[in-house]
Amino acid sequence: MTKQAAHRTRLFVTATGVAASVAAAYVVATERVRADDLEKSETLAGDELIPAPIESLTHAITIHRKVGDVWPWLAQMGATRGGWYSYDAIDNGGYPSAARIIPELQHLAVGMVFPALPGIHEGFLLLAYEANRHLVLGWRSPSGELLATWAFVLREVEGGSTRLIVRVRGAQGYPFYGMPRWLGRRIIPLGHFVMQRKQLLGIAARAEAL
Repeated sequence: MTKQAAHRTRLFVTATGVAASVAAAYVVATERVRADDLEKSETLAGDELIPAPIESLTHAITIHRKVGDVWPWLAQMGATRGGWYSYDAIDNGGYPSAARIIPELQHLAVGMVFPALPGIHEGFLLLAYEANRHLVLGWRSPSGELLATWAFVLREVEGGSTRLIVRVRGAQGYPFYGMPRWLGRRIIPLGHFVMQRKQLLGIAARAEAL
């Protein structure tokens, strides 16, 4: 084997190893928050609000507590409320998300705002909810157009545990934060996954700790 061929072989082996490591890390990262095929394809609460989305992303986690032990954490979500249970430096102004259930934040009403960030009045509107079953948030444009929905659905599963299924759907008018659509459709799902994974793990850890 010539030196040039040996060099190409080493590069190929190195690249293959890096690719395998990245793939393995992705599998580990997604394993606990991966929705199954049925969960991805079934109709969930809130789907009817954006019947023809440009994107629909579904994640899920099994929480080893009853539905009634998980619901309160959803009810108090929001910056300046219980937090989002994700990366607090990004979406909660650096304040830690709540580690306890806050009774005064358990009273919900359709139309109320779950602030997206501290210090702002805009946020996710509560579009629909049924205690211990589902909670659907939505983001509207200044003109009132519904741009996205974010649904949290609770299911009882065997052994007294709960399956929390979360789906976000983007409408045709979704602005992609000013990015070109082709770029936004690649970057935003990745960013959403990073934050959503942390949130699901954060909710599970809090519910299971209590």
